[in-house]
Amino acid sequence: MTGQISLALVRHAKSDWGDPSLDDHDRPLNERGLRDAPRMARGLAGRGFRPEFVLSSTAVRARTTAAYFADALAAPVRLEERLYGAPASLLLRAAAESGASSIVVVAHDPGMTALAGRLSGDQIEHMPTCAVATFTWDEDDWAVVDAVDPVAFTFDAPR
Repeated sequence: MTGQISLALVRHAKSDWGDPSLDDHDRPLNERGLRDAPRMARGLAGRGFRPEFVLSSTAVRARTTAAYFADALAAPVRLEERLYGAPASLLLRAAAESGASSIVVVAHDPGMTALAGRLSGDQIEHMPTCAVATFTWDEDDWAVVDAVDPVAFTFDAPR
């Protein structure tokens, strides 16, 4: 084995729709989201996932979710505007372009569900809010991760 690539996909936690005057980008987490995000982040940390950093959409709900994961994983956050509403291909490209061998990506649906499904061979059918899917490849080149099956993947969602 020459190296390993680890990717965690995190769909942002549940957001608040209470203020219809807010732009979609500015919606905060609701009470459930504020409860689920730290719990799911602690769960990922407890499984030993150690990212170099957390890459997040700039939307308030994603940034807030990312902050909980960054805290639990002792990793810095990098914000990327292009992840807001990004399709699966862009989410994977952003992870690859990061240069990290282990990374958490926090973004939105439908891109997150599409990417999790693609990487799991359609075994992950839906990424509900604050779901976490991890993928590991015995590879050191991001260029091949979309062409080879991961050696392992996990899926967890708030209950």
